[in-house]
Order: sequence, then structure tokens, then C-alpha cells
Amino acid sequence: MTLNVAPAGQLSADQVTSVLRSATLAPSTHNTQPWLFSSGPAGIEVHADLDRTLPVADPDRRELLLSCGAALFNLRTAIHAAGFHPATTLLPRRSDPDLLAVVRPRAAATVDPRLAALAKAIPRRHTNRTPFTAKPVPGGTLGALRHAAEIEHAWMPQLDEGQLAGLKELVRESHRIQLNDPAFLAEWQRWTGRGRENRDGVPFAAGGETAADDAWVLRDFGDGTRAPGATPTVVVIGTFADEPIDRLRAGQAMQRVLLTATADGIDASFISQPVEVPAIRARLRDLLGGGLWPQIVLRLGYGTPVAWTPRRALEDVLFDPPPLSA
Repeated sequence: MTLNVAPAGQLSADQVTSVLRSATLAPSTHNTQPWLFSSGPAGIEVHADLDRTLPVADPDRRELLLSCGAALFNLRTAIHAAGFHPATTLLPRRSDPDLLAVVRPRAAATVDPRLAALAKAIPRRHTNRTPFTAKPVPGGTLGALRHAAEIEHAWMPQLDEGQLAGLKELVRESHRIQLNDPAFLAEWQRWTGRGRENRDGVPFAAGGETAADDAWVLRDFGDGTRAPGATPTVVVIGTFADEPIDRLRAGQAMQRVLLTATADGIDASFISQPVEVPAIRARLRDLLGGGLWPQIVLRLGYGTPVAWTPRRALEDVLFDPPPLSA
């Protein structure tokens, strides 16, 4: 299939192709890649791909919005690194809730070296499910990650020992609930353990070994092999409201945190169970003090290199012709 990408704003067709490829490198639940894009004179639109929802693990499409928010942050960052201001409008049409954002690269911008560094980290960021070493994440780096979340209107609170112990128990409990749900297991198995010929889902090679003594790593994407590992740093990213726009912002915050970590040599993986089970998510919210809606739980540390997860071809995530708004 011939790739037909239209220029957008001040971006040439080749530049649009480049920034869209960056957008598609965002993480998503089970690597479903639930996004679609269109480009035209007015800019670039980001749409939800509802054919890639997870009705069991994500019935209210919260994680779909987080994933699309991460893709949007990659898109914004790549446009900025190309020298243009990515003027962004979230949820621009009330009549079309699946149109998540419009990005209009209409004006030249001086490139911020901090954002340029994040743009360079986009192709290097990969979810790392393998055991981490005992090397701790520096306190200064954690402060930088908290700041990254706040820039995107989300928060990464500092958890005390009691909260971490409570979170660990919630992870175990939510994991048990999901393991006892045949519908969840069928959906999970449908998207994991795939061969490299697939362009979506989590391939067998990307699962790797999980840590035998890491109580945070319970969901096995590999062959069941367990190896020694150290206790990781675990963080929660949340928002003060839980509407679709908050979830989109949380996805952008998540990606800014992940790219900031990647630029500093830190690996990350997701601990999804406690935010996928609604009753457990409510208890996690209480654990955090009741004011913050938990959106993402991350495991951070220093791991070994892992295989890349595949991505859909760009022509598969493009509208043709693009239904771009003015």
C-alpha cells in the first residue's frame, strides 16, 4: 500500500510521516496501539481506534485514553523537536468523543533542549518486564519525574512505607481477581505471547524472565521463567478528577515521565492490576488519601536490554482521505 500523508500546518509530508512514526512508539495496554491519525492543512488529528478496545480489562476505555495520551505526547514532542509549536486542543468536538485531540503546527518555535532530549528518547523507550538490579533510582531523578508529571497536570505522590505495603497487597489481590476471571484470561492470552510476525500485542520475546523475588511482578508475558531480581522503585501517577480529559492528560504525563526516565537510563514497566480492577482502584484511591484518582502504577529501576515490541504500519493507523476539521 502506498503511504499517502498530507502536509499539516507548517510540516511537510515527510515531516508529518516522521512525527507520526514517533507517535506510534507510545506504550499501550497489551500493545493494542488503539490510535488513529489524520493530517491535513489544519493540522494532525488523534482519534481513538475503538476496534482495539479491551472490553474486559478496560471496559470504560480509561487505559485506551491513557495510551492515546502517550501517543499525543510523543507527537507534540516530535513536532517541537522539528522546530514548530504544537498548539494542541483536547477533545475539540463534543459531538465526536472519539476525536481526542487536534495538533496544529502553525508557528516556528525555538527548540527547548529538554524537550529535544525527550524526543531523542522516544525510540529508546521500551517497557522492561525483566528483573531489575539492586541499584536504587536516585532521589534527584525521582524529583525530576514528579516534576515531569506535574507539567502535564498530573501528580506522582511520594509514598511512605505503609502506603507501599498496602499497594503491594492490592497488587496481589487484584492479580488474584483477574486470574480467577476466565474472560480476562482469554482476552489477555489473545494479546500476549505472539510471534514477531504480528505487528501488535506483546510478542513472546518481549516478555523475558520475571523476577522470582519481586512481589510487584506478577503478570507473566514470557515463558514463565523466573530469575532473581531486586525490589524496584514503585510510583503512582494520578489526577484530581477522572473525566476523559483527565485521563488524556494522565497519558501525556505518563509518557513525559517515561521519556524522562529513559533519558536518564532508567527502565520502567507497568503494574496494571490495581488500576484495572475497579474495586481495588477505589481502595488504592483511599490509600493515597482520597483526593487523587490513581491512573498508572509504574515499576522503575535498572534492567537488562529487552526486545522491542512491534508497531502497526503507518498506513494502518491513518485515515485516507483524512476527515480533518478546519
